[in-house]
Amino acid sequence: REDTQSPEQSAGDAAGDPQEWLDVLGNGLLKKKTLVAGQGVDSRPQKGQDVTIRLKATLEDGTVVEEEPALTFTLGDCDVLQALDLCVQLMEMGEKALIVSEAKYCYGAQGRSPDIPPNASLTLEVELLAAQDAPDLELLSGKEKIQLANRKRERGNFFYQQADYVLAINSYDIALRIVGSSSKVDFSPDEEAELLDVKVKCLNNLAASQLKLDHFKAALKSCNLVLEHQPENIKALFRKGKVLAQQGEYREAIPILKAALKLEPSNKTIHAELSKLVKKHADQRNVETEMYRKMLGNPSAAGTPRKCKDKLPWSIPWKWLFGATAIALGGVALSVVIAARN
Repeated sequence: REDTQSPEQSAGDAAGDPQEWLDVLGNGLLKKKTLVAGQGVDSRPQKGQDVTIRLKATLEDGTVVEEEPALTFTLGDCDVLQALDLCVQLMEMGEKALIVSEAKYCYGAQGRSPDIPPNASLTLEVELLAAQDAPDLELLSGKEKIQLANRKRERGNFFYQQADYVLAINSYDIALRIVGSSSKVDFSPDEEAELLDVKVKCLNNLAASQLKLDHFKAALKSCNLVLEHQPENIKALFRKGKVLAQQGEYREAIPILKAALKLEPSNKTIHAELSKLVKKHADQRNVETEMYRKMLGNPSAAGTPRKCKDKLPWSIPWKWLFGATAIALGGVALSVVIAARN
């Protein structure tokens, strides 16, 4: 049914009736039906917890495309399909549910090669097995922190490929928060280097996503953070040049792209971008030159001085000259009167 209530209110109302479909978002694109009731509303997992589910996903024709006996993910971090992330937080512990989702909340227009075609709806059979608080980041070993950050980064890459740049940014931000979190555990030099590598990759991908959304200030900041650690990082130099170019700062962008091209002379993408910027910069300078010429009163393209037939450009109008003469004569007459009185 089409609900007019919020998803939380609707879920609470529907919990007692296993046969009722819940329109999770109110748009008819994501629906959930309880097959086996769980342990009550108080047993629902919270965002940020690690949940474990049993999952079976099928296409509309009944083809099974995924089966997971124990899939664990962080609820609310977009680690899995949006359909799961949105619906599992409405499930009770031990509950079995059927979820029917349009492609928008699954694999979208790209699908998943080779088994899920583009724009495919999915039916998900889900059972909530467990929920527990996520591990304390301060207590993670270097290897555990690297694995967790890489998992979030790879999820961001998935969203980037799906052209969902907002969710990609969300995943990269989570990965960076993990990498940058304080730790009570000592890391080896190799682990420190690997964490830095993960950080640089996340910042570069973050800049690419921000650039796609025209968030130029944020993208420039991400590029600069990379260059603080790796001044010759080609991706960061290239994207910084693109950001500056998008803002019309061609003079600043061109040397940066030249530096990137010097590091990788065979890169055709940098070549093409640099050539385009050089042309735009030349056009910009021509426009500015023409504007200054008009401002200075010389719109002629040839730049030759004009001949003055009637008067010189510095000649004083006769009315001004007459007025000045009258004032001078008046001053003389007044001087004579004052002298006579004295």
